[in-house]
This record gives sequence, structure tokens and C-alpha cells, in this order.
Amino acid sequence: MKQIALCLLLAGTSVVQAQIRNTEVYELPHLDKSNERNVINIPGFGNYETLKCDFHIHTVFSDGLVWPDMRVQEAWQEGLDAIAITDHIEYRPRKEVLKGDRNESYKIAKKAADAKGFIVIQGTEITRSKPLGHLNALFIQDAEAMDVEDPLKAIDEAKRQGAFILWNHPGWPDDKSTLYPVHEQLLKADKIDGIEVFNYAEYYPAALDWCDRYGKAYMANTDAHGLVASVYGWGDKLMRPLTLVFASERSERGIRDALSAGRTVAYFDGKLAGSPELLEKLLKACLSVRPIGDNRLEVTNRSDLSFEMTGGGALYRFPARKVVLIDRPKTTAFTVENCLTGNKKLTLSFPE
Repeated sequence: MKQIALCLLLAGTSVVQAQIRNTEVYELPHLDKSNERNVINIPGFGNYETLKCDFHIHTVFSDGLVWPDMRVQEAWQEGLDAIAITDHIEYRPRKEVLKGDRNESYKIAKKAADAKGFIVIQGTEITRSKPLGHLNALFIQDAEAMDVEDPLKAIDEAKRQGAFILWNHPGWPDDKSTLYPVHEQLLKADKIDGIEVFNYAEYYPAALDWCDRYGKAYMANTDAHGLVASVYGWGDKLMRPLTLVFASERSERGIRDALSAGRTVAYFDGKLAGSPELLEKLLKACLSVRPIGDNRLEVTNRSDLSFEMTGGGALYRFPARKVVLIDRPKTTAFTVENCLTGNKKLTLSFPE
């Protein structure tokens, strides 16, 4: 009798999922996942929440392969909180085919984002060869005004519009991360505000030291041209690089204020890079410790990040969303192997 009841229940479920549109068409709405998104669980600390962002993305309006509203869709579904549309000023190979000026891709993306409660930041990429290289101007109002011959004047115009300037992929395209005099001048004049320590699939160790030396925001972005999932895969929701922003509110203004204050951590390939203060606060927000008797500790990682720590000659792994039981360490001095500050690994006291 129980088996008959179970069969009837399962049959009833399939009927609910297959809705009749007419006598010849059955609709299966459960197959459409376009209104579902991942949740990336990274806790905030103090008065800040952690926003997951990508500040370097291209569309078909420069040399990307994706329509602007689909950039919003993929980022929303992957669990991000904000993206910046940063099409090139100087390189627009489809300008004879696509109507619209250098602001059009943002306008299309913004309309789609507003319908989802998502944040899209208007930006553009100032694209020159080295020694200057490429820089993103974020939080602008008009990309057209930066279409000038002198790139330094383009940077000045971006700053006049209130832009945050990001130095992109400093090790590209010659595999040399060189701090040229023009960069030193811009950094000292606060005309470069953040540096990509990771771009696409490249990691720039020298850029970590520059962020530390000049007090600039650590950033990691995809520089996406094609579909993000086609590069980083569909399985792990933390495969793509992200800039983690510690914001006082979930808004464009909250992100802008956090970037200005340098409250960012770059996430890439399981690594975290940022200032020691922010990394320590983030780690302690993710991990909690409960004593078990006199000699053991239960460590709970309530985040989607994983951590590896060494101390007292032992290695400790705290995987994402796991509880780990360990013998009480003989030391409270630890090195966090996957947390970088400058070119050093984070050291901290844990547990306290």
C-alpha cells in the first residue's frame, strides 16, 4: 500500500512539472534556470558586508563576444553583486555594424541590471601600448569625453568625472611587470587607485608589492571577452577571479566608497591578496573555534573560501563549509599559506 501511495505521489509531481499549454504542447518550466543564481557565502565584518565584484569586462561594443545584458545575466547567476562594463575607447572593431557611442554598452547593461536589483558600474578602458599600458576608468559619466589623443589627458578627464583608475594587467603583453616612471608619477599623484594583481589567468607578484608600497587597492578581474564559464568552468562557483569589496552598503556608492578607502581583497585560484588588516578580519569572520575538552579544537569554516595554515611544524587545512576537529596546537603563531600581503604570507595569532 505504501508503494502505491509513493507511486501516486511521484506521478503527481511529474504532472505538476509538465504544464499543458495546449493539446499539443507540454511546458516544462523547471528546466529553465535563468531565474536562479548561486549564493557565494563570504561573510563581512564590523559594519561591512562582502560584495563579490568583477571590474574588467568587455562586450561586443569593443572586442568582446557577448551582448551587454548577457554580461549581467551570467554575473547575476554566478552569484556576483556587481560588475563594471569597461569597453575599450580606442579599439572598436564592430563600430561600423553596431549603432551607439562608447556609452551604449553600459546603458544596455544598466537596464538589465535594474530589472534584477544588480549593480552595474559605468567604466571604460584607456588602451595604449607600454610604457603606459591599459587603465580602466570606473564610475564615469561619459566615455566619449575620454576619446583624446593624449592618454594622460584622458586620465585627467576621467578624474574630473570622479573616476577610480585601475591599472590593468601590468605584466601584459611582454611578460614583464615593469613600474615605469609614468606609473610612479600617476601613483604618487593618486591618478592610479588600484592595481590588478591578477587578470584573466595571469598572476603578477610584483603588483602585490606595488599595492603594499603605494597603499593601492588589490584587485583581481576576469578581463572577460567571451563567456566567463567557458574559461573558468561551470562547476565550482569560485573558479573565476573576484575583487572582494568590503562595503558599508550594497550600492554603487557603497562600492565607490570602499574602493576609495582601499577596502578590497583580490581572490584568485584559491588565493587571497590584500592588506594584513583586512585579510585577518576576513579570515576570523570565516572561521570560528570551539574548545573540545582540554586538548582539542573544533574549527568551523562557514564560508565558501578555504584556508591553509602552518604553525608549530604542522599544516592545517580548513575547507569551505566544513567543520574540522584538530589537536590543540602548541602555538598561536600561524602563517596562512594562501593569504598574501605584498609578497609575504599573512601571519597572525590564531586561535585567540
